[in-house]
Amino acid sequence: MSARADHLVIASMVDHGAKVLDVGCGDGALLDMLQRERGAVGRGMELSQEGVNACVARGLSVVRGDADRDLQDYPDGAFDVVILSKTIQAVRRPPLVLIELLRIGRCAVVSFPNMGHWRQRARLALTGRMPTAPHAQGGWSDSDTLHLCTIRDFTVLIETLGLGVDKAVPISDGVARSPFAKSIWAANWLAEEAVFLLRKA
Repeated sequence: MSARADHLVIASMVDHGAKVLDVGCGDGALLDMLQRERGAVGRGMELSQEGVNACVARGLSVVRGDADRDLQDYPDGAFDVVILSKTIQAVRRPPLVLIELLRIGRCAVVSFPNMGHWRQRARLALTGRMPTAPHAQGGWSDSDTLHLCTIRDFTVLIETLGLGVDKAVPISDGVARSPFAKSIWAANWLAEEAVFLLRKA
């Protein structure tokens, strides 16, 4: 099974041997890749017991935890990189979670589906039905998603929080495109997903 496009981009942003915390690590696929291919010293946090079990079966060091509550238990600067991969839309308080990521990590990598993509806009305009995250199972009523956002929404949030962006990479059709900086408008229309490398300003 090939790696997810956002996982490949995230891996490219992690230095060899970095100490990494993957928040919302799911079945551990990304954490496993980082340990094998980047020599990362990896830890994970996952809300579902099913996900924790899958991680443990891979031999990964993962605890069950909730990003909205349990990040506060980690000390300042405990990790080189803290990752939130397609998880920010499922947390209750995205601003506080982002602040916590950059308290416990030197930098943070955040990926998310872009609801501003033209296909999502077209679906709402033409069908009158709520868009759902790409590859999501079921409809809006079955989703655990709380805070769908666009690339523009996310950039406004990080500006409001005073966070810096080292790199932002759009993904379309499963392929990472050229990093964007000032072309937020184009990325907001054309990218299905985005990966941001954040630091304290």
